[in-house]
Amino acid sequence: MTQNIPNYKDSKIAIIGAGPSGLMAAEVLSNAGYAPIVFDAKPSAGRKFLQAGRGGLNLTHSEDFSVFCSRYFEAQHSMQKALNIFSPDNMREWAKSLGFETFVGSSGKVYPLNKKAAPLLRTWIQKLKANNTKFKMNYNFIGFSKDVWKFQTPDGVEQFKFDVVILALGGASWPQLGSTGEWTKTLKEKGLNISELRPANMGFNVNHSKVFKDKFSRTPLKNVQLSFSDINDNHHSKLGELLVTEFGIEGNLIYAHSKYIRELLELKTPTIVYLDLFVHTSESKLRELLSAQRGKQSLSAFWKRLGLDGVRASLLREVLDNNELNKPDLVAKTLKNYPLTLESCRPLQEAISTAGGLKFDNLDDNLMLKDFTGVFCVGEMLDWEAQTGGYLLTGVMAQGKQAALGILKYLQKNHDKDLTDGSL
Repeated sequence: MTQNIPNYKDSKIAIIGAGPSGLMAAEVLSNAGYAPIVFDAKPSAGRKFLQAGRGGLNLTHSEDFSVFCSRYFEAQHSMQKALNIFSPDNMREWAKSLGFETFVGSSGKVYPLNKKAAPLLRTWIQKLKANNTKFKMNYNFIGFSKDVWKFQTPDGVEQFKFDVVILALGGASWPQLGSTGEWTKTLKEKGLNISELRPANMGFNVNHSKVFKDKFSRTPLKNVQLSFSDINDNHHSKLGELLVTEFGIEGNLIYAHSKYIRELLELKTPTIVYLDLFVHTSESKLRELLSAQRGKQSLSAFWKRLGLDGVRASLLREVLDNNELNKPDLVAKTLKNYPLTLESCRPLQEAISTAGGLKFDNLDDNLMLKDFTGVFCVGEMLDWEAQTGGYLLTGVMAQGKQAALGILKYLQKNHDKDLTDGSL
């Protein structure tokens, strides 16, 4: 008589969170013959993915792989296995497999040819559904007890049992898109080690005058160089662009250094960083130009003739009084070393991404919780951060693949064990 052995590929697998890490995990598992179920609190998948792609979907970065890996700061060691599994080159191959060729921009960032997120996401989800991935939307995860997983749905609380679960719950930035950080309460109650969620890739508050804010809010400040020393006395200096806002300053130049500035603010508030507002003119040349005779011209007209007007001229007026503005040496020195006083970080809800989260010491090498067998955690809910530039998206998708491959090993191992000990 033939023994009826159940197919272990009928295992019930839940992925809680329909962001890119959860979708990548679903892709790996469905390609392996499983039928994962993806749950999400929102009506549609990949909302933050779409938001991030509004200005052009930055998939990854083309720089040398060793440099790329260093962008994950102290978490590089914990992220390395995932990045080895799903590298920037793998990201480009993945996009191509969905029918989207990529190109490298002038800054080294990698985009789909049309730079749009929506067509790629739509194609990805269609492929997942065709490959037996199921979706349950408007299912808000509210907790678990033993092997029972609870969701708040439009029809009330529903409970499920699964063989394996991936938590891909996101951070707490842009909560209107689904990542609220509420999961921290649930996991803390389970005794897990969680670092405080903090803003990453965010703007900073500056106490500019109301006149300045009213006139220059949303004005770009191009070709400036940001300089400062971090808490370890390492010097940072980079050329780029900032954006004056109604609260202070934001933009790619400040985002790239936001981790270091946040750490400074955690030690000392406020913190001063320095801007070179005339990067292509030396201080001595500026001093010479500013010392020229201006005759009957007003100071503003004289400055304008030298190319010193608009937001730059008004920034000077924020830190120098009328007497000081007529001192060429002091004006030249200030333009080359402008003290920008940062009062505090903008709120986490406004940040592009989240720092902090579930610490890696809770997890094994496959991203499974050591204290909860069969439960894996991925993506921005884990305690790592990275700059913008494709590092965030590559990181979360790499972890989704890492965890899914870990699940395949886990299920195969359990199946083999059951066959060996006669459970099947």
